[in-house]
Amino acid sequence: MTPTIAILLIITFVVSAVGLLLLIWSIATNQFGHGRLAARTIFLEGEEGHGEDPARDAGSEQADADISHEELQTREVADQSSRQAALAWLGSAVFWLLVGSAYGLLTSGKFHWPELLADSEWLTFGRVRPMHLNAVAYGWASMAGVGVAIFLIPRLFKTALVGGRYALSGAGLWNLGMILGLVAINLGLSDGEEWLEFPWQVDILFVIGGGLCAIPLVLTAANRRVSHLYVTSWYLLAALVWFPILFLLANLPGLFPGASGATVNWWFAHNVLGLWVTPIGVGIAYYMIPKILGRPIISYQLSLIGFWSLALFYSQVGIHHLVGGPVPTWLVTLSIVHSVMMSIPVITVAINHHGTMWGHFGMLRRSPTLRFVWIGALMYTVSSLQGSMEALRSVNVITHFTHYTVGHAHLGMYAFLSMILFGAIYFIMPRLLNWEWPWRPLITLHFWLVSIGILIYVVALSVGGWLQGLALLDADTPFMEIVRLTLPYLETRTLGGAMMALGHLIFAIHFVAMLTRRGKDRRQPTLFRAGERQHKHSSVEAQQ
Repeated sequence: MTPTIAILLIITFVVSAVGLLLLIWSIATNQFGHGRLAARTIFLEGEEGHGEDPARDAGSEQADADISHEELQTREVADQSSRQAALAWLGSAVFWLLVGSAYGLLTSGKFHWPELLADSEWLTFGRVRPMHLNAVAYGWASMAGVGVAIFLIPRLFKTALVGGRYALSGAGLWNLGMILGLVAINLGLSDGEEWLEFPWQVDILFVIGGGLCAIPLVLTAANRRVSHLYVTSWYLLAALVWFPILFLLANLPGLFPGASGATVNWWFAHNVLGLWVTPIGVGIAYYMIPKILGRPIISYQLSLIGFWSLALFYSQVGIHHLVGGPVPTWLVTLSIVHSVMMSIPVITVAINHHGTMWGHFGMLRRSPTLRFVWIGALMYTVSSLQGSMEALRSVNVITHFTHYTVGHAHLGMYAFLSMILFGAIYFIMPRLLNWEWPWRPLITLHFWLVSIGILIYVVALSVGGWLQGLALLDADTPFMEIVRLTLPYLETRTLGGAMMALGHLIFAIHFVAMLTRRGKDRRQPTLFRAGERQHKHSSVEAQQ
């Protein structure tokens, strides 16, 4: 056993032990026993049965839902307390989304058009591809996730955000790290490990920036006015604790050389998805779906089982990327077992998200937030079960080192997380700015461009990657013939990516228009269907 593997196992044991202790604490303090009462903590008194999507007119909302003026005022204070910090993180995220989209489209084009800008050393594939990855992973997804968390935490704790200036400072350092990191990669100063390309000197800015952002979240949690922490709080706070530990350990310079470094690299890369991206996306969906529908999730105990099983099973999933590599076989087998066990939290989340939606799918025709978030939740189910299957050696031998893996990554990182983030931003911005989205057709166009684009993208890479994997296993097939086999699928991938990039541009234009308060001052939410108001459900239905 190498020191690296020993360290990983010790870390995993410590994380699991802490998780087990917290699980015992949650049982001892009856966190599992609150049931339906705990599921209702996100609603104001009298709000259950009345969705929030996200009508600006507080007077109308109060009359329709019979909510007390004091409670509405408390929630408005909570929303406005996070305004500056949330807008700083969300605005930065939208900017990096455009940067990442441009580099991603260029990267995709180079697969089937290798002469594209080949004379420029600044735009070679080896540089633009990691710039795309880091811009969307740490720029768009991470910053948007933190921005949404900053908005949700005061709502979940029913109190104003405490220490918002720390989050503002954190956003500044994070953006500085993004700029310096991308410039370093563009100059060829990459650390050379996937998901860890930024030089470790730059990574210090992310550690400090992330730590500053966590301060107001912890302070607000300490100042909370609720006795029970809703499951979304668990996911968001856990993500903000797990990620700095992962990021710091993986970026320690010179500690993990050679094959040991590859082990740590994929331990980190997959845990970024499972212990950072996944808790943010799942936690947001656990808040948005019930809030839009006006009804609690169907099984609160199941939501907590899903959280703890994620915490206990995910930490060793990433090593299945090293099947056949220079690492102990038992370690890879352990990772495969963990990957298969991940079906437990995935199924529990699926039951809650889709079970809560059951009988209310008609609202997908109206609500932008619900449509984006529910499709993202559906893609979480699909991508996670696909990941568990992909970890099996019989499947991995075909999909490994092929475009299939890239399609799977985008199914999780984009179809799951980004769709949920889009929906959350459509919900949050009217609350922060007291202004509705100005142009309904742009929301519709954004949705269909990114939805059809990611569908084309994933299907093309999944089919092409599977055929590529089968061909690579045939020793009699020349390599260049395999390359030619993939060309039509790579061209189709670029088409899908172009649609997604266009959708991002439209979304960014609409976002800026929202910031500058373009359009008319309307008192009803901007829905997919003009003239349709929020659909109301009775309290009896909400309790079923």
